[in-house]
Amino acid sequence: ALKKPNQTKKQITSAPLYRLASQQDREGGIQSGCFYERDAVVEAARKLLSDELAPQRQKLLVDLLHNLDENILAEHRQDDQKWFEGLESRFKNKSSYMRYSCESRIRSYMKEVSGFISNVHPTARDAYKRIIDLMLEKLKSVKYNGCYFDRREEEEAARLCTVEGWFSCQGPFDSDYCPCKHSINPYSNRESRILFSTWNLDHIIEKKRTVVPELAEAVKTRDGREVNWEYFYQLLFTLDNLKLVHIACHKKTNHNLSCDKTKIYRKRKQTHKIS
Repeated sequence: ALKKPNQTKKQITSAPLYRLASQQDREGGIQSGCFYERDAVVEAARKLLSDELAPQRQKLLVDLLHNLDENILAEHRQDDQKWFEGLESRFKNKSSYMRYSCESRIRSYMKEVSGFISNVHPTARDAYKRIIDLMLEKLKSVKYNGCYFDRREEEEAARLCTVEGWFSCQGPFDSDYCPCKHSINPYSNRESRILFSTWNLDHIIEKKRTVVPELAEAVKTRDGREVNWEYFYQLLFTLDNLKLVHIACHKKTNHNLSCDKTKIYRKRKQTHKIS
C-alpha cells in the first residue's frame, strides 16, 4: 500500500529566515523585523551557533547566509538578469521557468511510461496505448503539474515551496522527514537554480521497478475488468507518490513497495472503459 509522506505543509513552508526569527523571539532575542538588517542576522547567527542546538541549526544558517545578498523576491527578468543567464529569452519571469522545469520532469515520466509499450504483451498494447492517451489528456489539462515548483501558485497545497520560493527536502522514501533539514531557494540566485536541478522528485513506490510494470500486467490480465488508470496516474505524476528529495537523501536501493491490489481495477464501470 502507498505510504504517503507525513510531512505537513507547515514544515515545508518554514523558510530558514523565519525559523531563525521565531527562534530568537522565543529566546528573548531580537525581534523578527530586525532580520531584515544584515548586522542583526549575523548577530543572531552567532548566538544560535553558540548553544547546544548548534549542529541542527548550522545547515539552515548556511542556507540563509548564502542568500543574504540575493534578490529573492525579484520575479521579472529585468529585475534580476543574472538569474536568467543561460536561459531562453522566452522566460520573462522566474516562476514561469520554474513551472517549466517541473513540467519537464513530469513529461519525462510520461515518456518513460509511453516507452514501456514495447515490453507490453502484444495482445494488450492497444489497451495500454489507450490508457497512455487518457493519462496524457489529463496531464495536459493540469499543465503537467508545473504548479508544484511555482511560488505564485495561489493554492498552497498545490505547490512544494513557500511564497518566497523556499523548498524543503521531504526526506528519503522510507522516512517522514529529512534528517539533515535540507532546504533551498532556486529563486534566489543562478547557482541555486542550477543546484535545484539535482534535487529529485522521487517516486515512493518506484516508477520503473513497480508502477509501470504493474500497469502493463494489469492491462494484460484484466480479463474483462476495467483498469483503474487514474490510480496509476496518481502514482506516476502526483504528490500522492512523489517526494521532493535532496540528492543526499535520494536512496537508489530497491524500495520494496507495491501497488495497492485493491485499486488496480475499478469496482464498477466508469466513462472510460479499457477493453
